[in-house]
Amino acid sequence: MSGTLVLDREGLSQLVRRTPGLTEWLAAAEAEDVRVVISSVTLVEARDPRTSQARFDYAASRVNVVPPTEAIARHASKLLAAAGLHGHQYALDAIVAATALASPAPATVLTSDPDDLHALCGPGARVVKI
Repeated sequence: MSGTLVLDREGLSQLVRRTPGLTEWLAAAEAEDVRVVISSVTLVEARDPRTSQARFDYAASRVNVVPPTEAIARHASKLLAAAGLHGHQYALDAIVAATALASPAPATVLTSDPDDLHALCGPGARVVKI
């Protein structure tokens, strides 16, 4: 394994929609033996009722789903405090950040919200806007 690619809500949503750019990221990750992960909370955040459950489940089956352990939750809480952020609007981003930081390096987070993820991840993970 040579690193980790972490998808946030938008990353998983683009995987479900089979967006070409995301498909290219996954192909590159597979070619370089990079582990692709999502937090299990991303399954809830990304679920769009306009998409069939079968299509959603298929997309989710293509990645590794990581549960938010107590250690990840505590780290997420510390990341929020360090970034001066709080509240539910940042909670899931903090869990994604903590998941990335707990993953084998180098970690890259694909997100539609790079500012918050940069603030939360700091130099510990590369953050890329998709």
